[in-house]
Amino acid sequence: MKTVHLGVYPGLADWEYGYVAAGINNPEYQRDPGAFRIVTVGATAEPVRTIGGVTMVPDTVLDDVDPDGSTMLVLPGAQSWDGNDAFVDAARRWADAGIPVAGICGATVGLARSGLLDDRRHTSNAPQQLEPTGYAGAARYIDAPAVTDRGVITAGAVAPIEFAREVFAQLGVYTQPVLEAWYRLYGEQDPSGFYALGEQS
Repeated sequence: MKTVHLGVYPGLADWEYGYVAAGINNPEYQRDPGAFRIVTVGATAEPVRTIGGVTMVPDTVLDDVDPDGSTMLVLPGAQSWDGNDAFVDAARRWADAGIPVAGICGATVGLARSGLLDDRRHTSNAPQQLEPTGYAGAARYIDAPAVTDRGVITAGAVAPIEFAREVFAQLGVYTQPVLEAWYRLYGEQDPSGFYALGEQS
């Protein structure tokens, strides 16, 4: 089974990882049903409280995870990414091991701080959000909901569906027809996507 590690930390933005986690952990419609699982990872084993008031207890901690045993590191945004240095370092470790990293909203600030966006096309909530990091990739910023470049996925806070689509595509969770139907249903709110998914089951 392939493990996707989901970073959890105080103030986690509940809406930004939901589509990713559900799609990965739910075998329905998958190319290889049950091939993936979500494992939450924290900087410590202490419970964290999300923006929505949900308490989450990490399944494991960063120090106990070898990137070679991971299929992807997913980093949602949070009320603040200050103090998340452990995950900035983790993003670099995963990428250096050739393992994809995905960050949305404030997590893109962490990816910029890690240096991963210096030479990759990327997006965020706005270019101004990344400027204070002093990163060298401003010229590679793209005004788009979500962007994938060489194993690094970035997205803005209002694009959790596009973020999930890029994650699913990177991992090969669904066949292309299923992924297109999924996005038609959730991204475009087109009911035909629901029936198209049913035809694929």
